[in-house]
Amino acid sequence: MIRLLRTDSTNADFQKLVKSLDAYLADRDGDDHAFYDQYNKIDTIKNVIVAYENETAVGCGAFKEYEKGTAEIKRMFVPEDKRGQGIASKMLSELEKWALEEEFQKCILETVADSGAVILYKKSGYKIIPNYGQYAGMEKSCCMEKILK
Repeated sequence: MIRLLRTDSTNADFQKLVKSLDAYLADRDGDDHAFYDQYNKIDTIKNVIVAYENETAVGCGAFKEYEKGTAEIKRMFVPEDKRGQGIASKMLSELEKWALEEEFQKCILETVADSGAVILYKKSGYKIIPNYGQYAGMEKSCCMEKILK
């Protein structure tokens, strides 16, 4: 049974999962890693979800305000050995619910264009949009949004 904990970026399990995520992304991004990494600092994120299976942290995700009314989904990660079990979908749904409670009207996100994450987000109701902000012109990036209800 998966349990979701609402917390913030000071959570030790979140910080540990983010280290694993950063290692995964460094390998995947190659020469572009330094560019992406500068936009993924976690020191002041107030809205963090950590997923637990029993007492083991098996996933994380977060959101932060991008602009008034828009939350940006950040730091979504499930270790490879736990993927395919619906953990990411549960975390994403909880992040959206929380964002709505915080009076955001939509969520946006950036992910790797050729990743399985695009499929997850599409199944969750996200639509591809032009790359925004710092991701404009980045061919490896895929930006998406979802209107919250």
